[in-house]
Amino acid sequence: MSIHTFSSRDFTRDVSAAKRATADGPVFITDRGRPAFALLKIDDYFRIAGQTELSLLDIMDGIPAGDGIEFDPPRLNVQISGASFD
Repeated sequence: MSIHTFSSRDFTRDVSAAKRATADGPVFITDRGRPAFALLKIDDYFRIAGQTELSLLDIMDGIPAGDGIEFDPPRLNVQISGASFD
């Protein structure tokens, strides 16, 4: 495993190259010459964190109650009648 380093400017110019570089190991993104961020493949992150991949339910449970999506659909007044085959 090797570590790649991208300056913030190089990362901004070619995000795809940084994403491809994660195949070899973590990518450090520097800000003014100092490491500021680390980019990892999600599998590597879960391995380091000791977690399994999150399910959709886990992600939804992580949304705070006050920040949820409000959905109040309008009530439909639909009249259903039988078909006429005259």
